Amino acid sequence: MSVVGILGKKIGMTQLFDDRGDVHPVTVLKAGPCVITQLKTLAKDGYEAAQIGYVDFIKASKVNKAMTGHFAKSNVPPVRMIKEVALEAVKTVDGEEKVLAKAGDRILVDIFSDEKFVDVIGTSKGRGFAGVIRRHGFGGGPKSHGHMFQVQGSIGASSFPSRVFPGQRMPGHMGHAQITVRNLRILGVDVEDNLLLVEGAVPGPRDGFVLISKAKAPPRERRGFAGAATKDALKASKKAAPSKKK
Repeated sequence: MSVVGILGKKIGMTQLFDDRGDVHPVTVLKAGPCVITQLKTLAKDGYEAAQIGYVDFIKASKVNKAMTGHFAKSNVPPVRMIKEVALEAVKTVDGEEKVLAKAGDRILVDIFSDEKFVDVIGTSKGRGFAGVIRRHGFGGGPKSHGHMFQVQGSIGASSFPSRVFPGQRMPGHMGHAQITVRNLRILGVDVEDNLLLVEGAVPGPRDGFVLISKAKAPPRERRGFAGAATKDALKASKKAAPSKKK
């Protein structure tokens, strides 16, 4: 498949132990199944991308006529959520690079079978209207009787410049923002149940939709940190250092 991403849901968090006994926090994601609802082409739309939808049960009465006709063009069932992902070229038998995706193709979690890292985009939990202590981590004032310790305090200047500078940290809406977490290590892929286990936290609540894509800039594996089979960097540097002459 020549699609670099897939839609999924955040199931929750757990922990795994590796061979050395170290514990790793893990987020379980239900990646797909998804279906390609439309292909964006360079000639018609000005760019190349794939419009994918998360396959989930949804009543036909909940879909308006415009989207019903849109799904009928590709002969796909109604989907709950739609996003666009990039396409990547795949080498064919002849050695040429072509985009093999077409409308109606299914996308499963097996697209990450050969990957080590993924980027996850989600919507953080909404906190409503929050003050400066919760929103920005301010220390607050004295907590004794007669003090309002959670109030921000003075924000303006004196006669000069007689205004509040742009970007001043103040109370306001907190959360419910698009957050991108990059280079989460893949710890497991369950093809049968479409589950993806990644190390670390993912933004959003449980059952929240996320967009999982292949890492754009995966980190390099440092020598001595990729497992027991690799060379210890500290010992290797000591052996390579010139010995002192007595």
